[in-house]
Amino acid sequence: MHSEMHTGAELEISAPRNHFPLVESADHTVLIAGGIGITPILSMLNRLNCLGRSFELHYASRTREDMAFFELLQGMPGVDLHLDQELGTVLDLDLIRKSALSESHFYCCGPLPMLKAFEKSMDGMPADRVHVEYFSPKQAAATTGGFAIELARTKRTLFVKSGERIIDVLLGAGVNVPMSCEQGICGSCETRVIAGTPDHRDQILTEAERLDGKSMMVCCSGSLSERLVLDI
Repeated sequence: MHSEMHTGAELEISAPRNHFPLVESADHTVLIAGGIGITPILSMLNRLNCLGRSFELHYASRTREDMAFFELLQGMPGVDLHLDQELGTVLDLDLIRKSALSESHFYCCGPLPMLKAFEKSMDGMPADRVHVEYFSPKQAAATTGGFAIELARTKRTLFVKSGERIIDVLLGAGVNVPMSCEQGICGSCETRVIAGTPDHRDQILTEAERLDGKSMMVCCSGSLSERLVLDI
């Protein structure tokens, strides 16, 4: 881009992808953020305000100096700013869940320990009312190898050896695959699976989608079967 882009150049782009969408019709929305995780949550808050929907925000940070948008959010109705060092405790996610209105939708974005605690607290909650966005992977990419990948469109078969990721093998063979994060958190490389059983390592697919096994993120996921047939 630095060498070829210039003023007036035209770019072909796709519509934005969103794996952390807001359910605007929810009776009540509980927003939970930690640190820089307030970034997508603040957009949700603004949207809910515009729609006049019921919501609450619980935003945690170590200190007020570390808290983004502190002055903007301080004193705003429905907003709880939790300063860990001043209060001497971390955000009580279990209490937030128990105190929320019935049929609430819960959203959380923040550091990995908060997200793990959030998912633990939401255990048993209907999956369609629990929404999480990760900025980093929960688990390492699959590099066990020892399986073949068949590219259905080009009729090519490639072998993934131990220590390799599927994306490495594809790129090494000159196969152009859309990708961005290479950690399974953006969804750019989602690929349809025609046959075989993926070893899912992404943060995009739901449990139902993983069990269905019809797609996978080739940047981080592997195979539980000796052969995967991909729609490439």
